[in-house]
Formats: sequence, C-alpha cells, structure tokens
Amino acid sequence: MVEPVGNHYVVARPVYSENLFNEEHDKLHRYHKSFLDHLKLYFRCSPQRAKKFALGLFPVFSWLPAYRFREWILSDIVSGVSTGLVAVLQGLAFALLVNVPPGYGLYAAFFPVLVYFIFGTSRHISAGPFPVLSLMVGGVVIRLVPDDSSGNGTATNSSAINDERVMVAASVTFLSGVFQLLLGTLQFGFIVIYLSQSLISGFTTAAAVHVLVSQLKFMLQLPVPGFIKPFGIIYTLESIFSQITETNIADLVTSLIVLLIVFVVKEMNDRYKAKLPAPIPIELLVTVLAALISYFLNFEEKFNVAVVGKLEEGFKAPVAPDVGILQKCIGDSISIAIVGFAVAFSVAKVYSIKHDYQIDGNQELIAFGLGNIVGGSFKGFASSTALSRSGVQESTGGKTQIAGIISAVIVLIVILAIGFLLEPLQKSVLASLALGNLKGMLMQFKEIGVLWRTDKYDCVIWVVTFLAAIFLGLDIGLATAVAFQLLTVVIRSQVPSCTILANVGRNDIYRNKKDYTDIYEPEGVKIFRCSAPIFFANIEFFREKLISAVGFNPLRVLRKRNKALRKMRKMLKKGELQVTPVRLICVASPTLESDEELDNNSIEELDKPTIMTDLPIQINWGAELPPGITVPQVDIHSIILDFSSVSFLDFSAMRILQKTLKEFVRINIDIYIAGAHEGFVEKLERCEFFDEEIKPSMFFLTIHDAVLHILLKKDIASSPKLKPAEEKSSSSDYIIIPSNGLRSRAGTV
Repeated sequence: MVEPVGNHYVVARPVYSENLFNEEHDKLHRYHKSFLDHLKLYFRCSPQRAKKFALGLFPVFSWLPAYRFREWILSDIVSGVSTGLVAVLQGLAFALLVNVPPGYGLYAAFFPVLVYFIFGTSRHISAGPFPVLSLMVGGVVIRLVPDDSSGNGTATNSSAINDERVMVAASVTFLSGVFQLLLGTLQFGFIVIYLSQSLISGFTTAAAVHVLVSQLKFMLQLPVPGFIKPFGIIYTLESIFSQITETNIADLVTSLIVLLIVFVVKEMNDRYKAKLPAPIPIELLVTVLAALISYFLNFEEKFNVAVVGKLEEGFKAPVAPDVGILQKCIGDSISIAIVGFAVAFSVAKVYSIKHDYQIDGNQELIAFGLGNIVGGSFKGFASSTALSRSGVQESTGGKTQIAGIISAVIVLIVILAIGFLLEPLQKSVLASLALGNLKGMLMQFKEIGVLWRTDKYDCVIWVVTFLAAIFLGLDIGLATAVAFQLLTVVIRSQVPSCTILANVGRNDIYRNKKDYTDIYEPEGVKIFRCSAPIFFANIEFFREKLISAVGFNPLRVLRKRNKALRKMRKMLKKGELQVTPVRLICVASPTLESDEELDNNSIEELDKPTIMTDLPIQINWGAELPPGITVPQVDIHSIILDFSSVSFLDFSAMRILQKTLKEFVRINIDIYIAGAHEGFVEKLERCEFFDEEIKPSMFFLTIHDAVLHILLKKDIASSPKLKPAEEKSSSSDYIIIPSNGLRSRAGTV
C-alpha cells in the first residue's frame, strides 16, 4: 500500500523474500518456447501472415496506395530533379575512386534506386554510390588488376585493363549484394549494433582521408600506382611527392578553383538554409561551366588535361560475375556489405526519427542486397547512400521514394541522351567535387574532444579505428577496429564496477558509501554491488573484490578454525584444557605443534564446515581462546549481494560463486542476494545451485527487504519477547518508510 503525503510517500508491506513474494502473489510458471517452437511459429502460415509477409517484402505496396498525390507530387518532383543532378555528378566522381571509367558510375547511380523504390523502407535516403564504399571497391580493383607497370600505355592496353577492372568491380559488388541479401533473409539486421557510432565515425573519417589522398593524382594528373597493402597511404604520398614537379598546372589550378567555389557555396547553403528555398546546386553549376570552358578553350589539346572522354550511350547487357574473381574477394565483399548497410541504416534511422516512421533493418539489408546484385549485373559498383545526396533529397522537400524514381529518370536521360555533353569535363573537376562532399566526414575530427570528455573508451575506439583504417587499409582496418571494440567490451565486463553500499537518508535508498556523508550501515552487515554480468572471465575478479570488501578471506578463516578445533581436541585428550560453562581454560602448558603437523590430513578436510558436536561446549570464535590458538577475527554476520545489475550468470561462474558463498556460510556468515532479475532463481534451480547450505530463501526482492529481515532476525535473537514471532513467517514483518527514518516492525533503526 502506498500513501502519498505531500512530496513524500509511505509504503506498508511485508518484508518479502523471493519465495514468499511468489507464494503470496501466485507466480505463474510460464512455458518458455524452445527453438523448435519458434521455428514452428515463424513458418506457420495464415492469410494474415501471408499478407504481412508480402507487404514486408514489398514495402512499396504499403505506402504507395496511401500516397497524397496533390500534396506531395510537386515536392517530390523538385526533390527528385535536384537529387538526380547530384547523383549524376557523384556517380561520375566516385567512379574515379573505383578506378573504372566515369560512365560506369551512372549505372551505380541508376539501378540501386529502382530496386530500393520497391524494397526499401526509408522514404528519404537516396540509394547510390558512397565514397567510402567506392574506395573499398577501388582497393579490390587495384589489387586484382594493378596499373600497367611496363610503361606500354597504348589505347589497347588501357581498354583491356579498364574492362578487367569493370568486371572486378561488378563481381565484388554482386557478391556483397549476395551477402547482404543472405543476412537480411536470415534476419541478421541486428549486426549493425556491433558497429558503434564511434567506430563508424572513426572509420568514415579515415575513409575520407583515403579519398582525399586517392584524388590527389587526378588533381595533379600524376601516374601514381595503387598501393593496396598495409601503410599503402604512406607509399602513395611518397609516390606523389616524388613526382610533384611533373604536376599538370592546368589541372591543379582548375581543382583549387573548383574546391574553393564548392566549399564557399556549401558553407553559404548551410548558414542560410533557413532563408534559401532550396540549396544552391553548386555542383551542377560548376560542372556545366567547367565543361563549357574545357570544350571551347580546348583544354585537352592545349594543356594535356585528362578528361572524362567518351561516355557510351545506353546500357550494357547484364553479365554473370567472374567466379575466379569471387573467390579472391570474399573477405572484401563481407566488409563492403557490412559497411554499406551500417552507413545506410544510420542515415535512414536519422530521417525515420525526424519524420516519425519505422524502418526495418532486415528489409534494408534485402533492399541494398538486391540493389547491389542488379547493379553488379549491369556493371555498376557498390551502392549505399551518400550523406550529402540524401540531405539534398530530404531538404528539398522529398516526401517518399517517388523522388528517388524521378532522380533515376534524370540519370537515365544522361545515360541515354545527353551524356556526350560531359565528355570534355576534366577529371580534376570530378575529383574536386568528390572532395567537396567530404567536409562533413572530415569535420568528425571534432568528436575526439567531445568523446574524451564524455567517454574515454569511445574516444580510444575512435582513435584506434581511425589509425587502423589509415595505416592498415579500410578492409583490415575495419576488422581490427571491430576486434578492438569487442575487446573493450570484454575488458569493461571483465573488470566490473564493484562498490560497498550504505543506506542514505534513513529510508530505502542505498548508494555508494563513498559518495555521501549522511549514511547508515547496519552493524555487522556488508552490502556489496556488482554492476555487470558475472561470467567465466570476471568471476575471479568478483571474488577478489568481495573478499577485499569484507576484509578477510573466508577460506583462510575456515581453515584456521578447523585447525584450531583439531588442536583443541588434542589438548582435551591430553587434559591440557578444562571445560567450564562459559569457555575452555588451559590448565597446563600446551604442547607446541607446527602447522605442518596440523596439516597431516588432506586440505579438503580443512575446507569442510566446522563440526563441534563432539565438544562439550560450543566455541565462541569472538571470545578469548586458549593460549597458543588464534584465528582471524570476523566482525560481520551478514552479507547482502546486490544483483540488480547482473543480467546473466554463466555455468562456470555459477560453480565458483556457489563455492565462495559456501565458504562464507561455513564461518557462520549469512548470505542474502537482492534484486535478482526474473528467472534468476529458476535458472539456479535448473543448474542444481541450491543444497543444504545454499538455499533459495537467501533471495530477497530488494536490498531494503534483506536489511529489514536481518535487523528483525537480530532483534528476535536478542529479545526473548520476540521469540514467538520467529516461528511466524516473515510475512508478518512490515516495511514502514516514513519521511524521517528507517524502521522495522521490531523498532526504529
């Protein structure tokens, strides 16, 4: 019963152990489904489930019939046109990262959008090329098809190398799509939880640095080979600076001008986005202007600049992936699949929260998997979503993936009709546009300071991920970062926070005793909290912390007591001890015996409970003992273990915990466990944790229940008037928590 009194409350209820609470409130014994039961439920078929499955697999049929045509169509058209123009330019630019001819970037910007329209669950992200994924695919391309080192750079050789590279990019994209589709089908959408925000931030920042370095060769027009190996970025920079005197000045000047214009206008878009009806399409304007200048001033012949060149009209016939290539890029495909999904899901989650709708991680995996399979079949490369492109689609008013379809139409027009207009465009301009989209990722360096102040573990994860991805490469770096992140989780759970609690404010609140001055600690009671799961890796740490908290080793005390009892029995036999009603008195000089003589029997006997039934009196270990007999003093009688933060306890830890608790029980210390989660006791029963020494009655609902039980038990033991109450169950013991003190039924504490 709870009675509010102003801003206080008074609770009157019995002191509950777990068993008593379950008996009084008729706890139900629920049937827990087995794996087979879940399988049967999953594959059970009904019209409702079939409809739900169909709508889940094809989300377009759930939102398209409810499309508000008059309200949304204009916004989607404006958004689609803007996004399509950006997609064209990013497709051409990111193709340079993949080391394939720019035209193939248009395929990567077209097919994934069509597939995502049907299978995707986000209304606002723009599917297509992403610089980090493009760079990862480009790494595989360079590794399997390196640059021509013979110096025979004929058109025939270049064409053959390009064809091989396109095939590698398409094959690795196809395989990454297969992995994504497989993970989505098997409901592995939760895999993204193993990539923390700190890891993703550090990884994408490192990828942005890789993109920056990889584009320098296009901005300077230098023949820099690809170095796809650990510390490859160092070798790339070394190659660039060794040839720096051969820089094409026209490309360098063009790149710097484009970069300056793009950065300035993007900054204006960010600063005045509330006043602008739509962001200024600076990429489009710069591209059109640069293409016109390059064409009319004939930059290719006058300054020997590298240009986009001929863009083939129409589509290539779909091709099957090369099995030989697939065998060489399995690991890369897995990395690309996971990173692509993680980035896309993170962006989709942001917009789903902002616009209040649900997205399905498993369905997103299926959508991007199918998009990559289709895109790879048509010689595109891996897709996800670019943050800048999705930002354009959402900020220009896009309501649904109708905007995505319209953006695909813009890309289609370029592929089929007007692609030739981009042929005189310098590759250095595309490189500058790619770098212009990296500002957001490069600005993530600011997170280091914030993370250091808020969570040093996350800061270390960020730095390690960044350095690993920079120096070891994106694929090995990602694997290293994930392994390191999991290691930090193990370390944090292996060294959990363990504290001694005390009552604060004379009520039912218990906090770390080091944090408060107004505390109350019941005499002879230690309250110990472990704030982590207990398992095989940290159970020894838990045991050491518990022993340190109570101030003695129970096993050592037990052995000392058993040795003392053995010595007393020998002294009684020799007549060296005299029995009195109170204690044993030494009447003769005791025979000195070494510990070795007392240890003749096996150590297991010393670890058994102390037995005094054969002695004429019960030994009071706190009183004076006969000369020559000493045992460690124990000044507590009860230990309460707060398990409210212990989410699980594995079998290995369970056995060591049982052994530790028995050691305390055998030296007459009562053990209580409070706050254990639902099903904890049942699991212990299934694992045969309980016996004559360790009983289920040690479990209590809260720390306060256990404390009041101990205090009442102490009152009963010290007051004969309360003896009859001991025969009653603890259901007659009530918690009364007024605003001014802590009391048990037996009196005020």
